[in-house]
Formats: sequence, C-alpha cells, structure tokens
Amino acid sequence: MKIFKLEEANALLPLIRPLVQELIKRRRDLAIAMLEADIAGGFGADKSGSREPRTLRRETREGQDELLVLIDRIQRHGCVVKDLDLGLIDFPALRGGVLVNLCWKMDEPSIGFWHSTEEGFTARKPLTRRRTP
Repeated sequence: MKIFKLEEANALLPLIRPLVQELIKRRRDLAIAMLEADIAGGFGADKSGSREPRTLRRETREGQDELLVLIDRIQRHGCVVKDLDLGLIDFPALRGGVLVNLCWKMDEPSIGFWHSTEEGFTARKPLTRRRTP
C-alpha cells in the first residue's frame, strides 16, 4: 500500500480528476442503461424501435467492465475509489504516526479533509496547517 504525503496526493489530482469525471459519467450512463435493460426485459422488444433486451444487457455488461477498468486505472496510483456517484477518493497517509485517509471529493479543488481508516466520509475532519500528513 502506498502512503501519501499531502503534497504527493494533491500533485496527483490533475491526473486523477479527469479519470474520476469519466468514472462519474460512465456510472450515470450505466445506471440509465441498466434501467432501460430492465424495462425492455419486462416488456420484450419495444415497438417504438428501441434496442432488443439482449443488446441492452450486453451493453450493460460492457459498461460494467469499463467502470472496472477506470477504477483500476485510478487505484493504480495508490489511491482508493470510495464512492462512484460522489467521485470520492481516499489517499492513505500517516497523521501523527497513525494510518488515516486523506479524503477528496470530485468538486473540491484540493485535498482538505481526512478521516481514520475506520471512519468514512461523514466523519471527515479538516486538515490543519499545524499537523498535516
């Protein structure tokens, strides 16, 4: 497991941000495709000319595979994808000699929060200048 310093994690954001943006977009597209596949599967082929349920299911599986590839590309940098819809990423770090997660959300310009490894997003705390990882 990679242990980040705050500066290292922030330096990765220009590489990570576009991947997370793509992940969020594809996750939304997949959710829509899954809904279409469920509806089409329940009603058979739609008379309006939409695609066959089998085609929709195949496209859904392909979309899931694409998500997994994107998650892997992000996590190869040493960070951890925590929430696909929020674009939430954790970066393992040490704070006072204790393993914690630096916590970044897609809409934030830089990493400004942390939480313990046992806690999650709702327990994140702001970083302070006196005691940064």
